[in-house]
Amino acid sequence: MKKLIFLLIMLGILLAACNSAPATLTVMVTDSFAISKDVITEFENANNVKLNFLMSGDAGSMLNKAILTKNAPVADILYGLDNTFLSRALSEGIFDTYPSPLLQQIPDQFKLDKENQALPVDFGDVCINFDKQYFSDKGLNIPANLEDLTKPEYKGLLVVENPAISSPGLAFLLSTISEYGPDGFLGYWEKLKNNGVVVVNDWNTAYYTNFSGSSGKGPQPMVVSYGTSPAAEVVFANPKINEAPTASLVGKNMCFRQIEFVGILKGSKKMALAEKFVDFMLSKRFQEDIPLNMFVFPANKTAILPPEFSKYIQIPEQPAVLSPDQISANREKWIEAWRAEMLQ
Repeated sequence: MKKLIFLLIMLGILLAACNSAPATLTVMVTDSFAISKDVITEFENANNVKLNFLMSGDAGSMLNKAILTKNAPVADILYGLDNTFLSRALSEGIFDTYPSPLLQQIPDQFKLDKENQALPVDFGDVCINFDKQYFSDKGLNIPANLEDLTKPEYKGLLVVENPAISSPGLAFLLSTISEYGPDGFLGYWEKLKNNGVVVVNDWNTAYYTNFSGSSGKGPQPMVVSYGTSPAAEVVFANPKINEAPTASLVGKNMCFRQIEFVGILKGSKKMALAEKFVDFMLSKRFQEDIPLNMFVFPANKTAILPPEFSKYIQIPEQPAVLSPDQISANREKWIEAWRAEMLQ
């Protein structure tokens, strides 16, 4: 009898230990994902879960991986999909619907999926950054619109990324399509080409090699980058500086707004936990940690911005906008047309 009681007690201890072991929730993210460790720990401790972040390249590569594995998903949640790939994700049916109650704190302008399969988490603008010292030293006016960039005084002063392989490069291409239309954008690019625009493969090369505003040595004082780059220049400066050396061109359609989404992948066996983490991502706590980690804006309107964002970033009043369906239907055609115009 005593032996039976002992075995029952030990069994109870083992069951309790099993019940207390944290579950694992896998979140597929892009390589640019970053969030503070204490924020992650807070969610893990509150929900007895271990978060596993599966780094999956850029947004396009991540989406391809999610589509290829949709019948046997390798993650429970996908985060970092932007509006240039949204329609493709929805047409592939990779997400479950989840109308998070936190959506009431997200402005309608960011809610591009009426079925609530992809929920907006953050947004940012791809803009042209310029080297303030260069323009001051040369006595050059700041370009007020896209057409200004084709003027002789700006010949050879702009570096852009190849839209076939670069996210900001694609965003800038879409800006020009928004401004000039599908039938007129190639004519604009021809004028840019004739005015000495420099094309490189990626953002790192454009920003850290070609752009004079980051290294002080590059030949181009204008670069396609992010509207938050001036704030990043201040935050990461060593030694510390009190003024951003760069600023953004924010005229009509000069910036393209990227919105990033989160969705629960169909086939997840941890739907309840996944819903909790989506709620957490949309909450004020997580949202206020986004800006100085990923240098994008929180979608939640109650989130308070850090002073660096308020002081050093210009927000465009009329960013370029194209519908996700239009982008999805024409992306490859537009890129190929651009390639034929610019690289051949």
